[in-house]
Amino acid sequence: MRVLVVEDEAALAQQLEERLSADGMVVDRASDGREAIYYGEEFDYDVAVIDLGLPKIDGVAVIRHLREVERRYPILILTARDSWQDKVTGLEAGADDYLAKPFQYEELLARLKALVRRASGFASPVLRIGSVDLDTVAKEVRVSGERIDLTAYEYNLLEYLMLHPNKVVSKTELTEHLYAQDFERDSNVIEVFVGRLRRKLDPSGEMRPITTIRGQGYRLALE
Repeated sequence: MRVLVVEDEAALAQQLEERLSADGMVVDRASDGREAIYYGEEFDYDVAVIDLGLPKIDGVAVIRHLREVERRYPILILTARDSWQDKVTGLEAGADDYLAKPFQYEELLARLKALVRRASGFASPVLRIGSVDLDTVAKEVRVSGERIDLTAYEYNLLEYLMLHPNKVVSKTELTEHLYAQDFERDSNVIEVFVGRLRRKLDPSGEMRPITTIRGQGYRLALE
């Protein structure tokens, strides 16, 4: 999952980047409103965390601009402004949720995951497609009720595909949303991970849960 963190308090921004990265997310950071608009327009995110009290361009103006240019990923406001008027203003600008400082990281993480799930049409923390259940809280995967062991990379790959069922997802998109910028983009590691994941989900080779669309990418299609 790729996250944009817009926060001008350097210590907090670094802490968020470290915590979110440790939870398997790819994080981009912006420290002011102009930088936020650049990142928000240039890249596709799964979710964004935006402070309201930003230098150069206010957070509300950033959110409003991103919605005007049709950036549709969920946005969570994170700010010290905790009056109901600020909440209403931020939500009316196009934000999806609001969390006031100080906050618990666990609550932030839960809210981000919920926003991403809902954007993909899932209300439950357990993603269920066909015989595959993926528990986003416990980070467990079961096939026909039987738990299977996945590496962190394999789990993140499956979660992303399950959040985009029946969509053809390119290698570039997988790399940008799942792996840090120093990841070997030109290597065949994505193919290796997909191959391993296929075998773990379907040892018999009968279900064929992940299909390769030649020249385009991969598609999860579970009946």
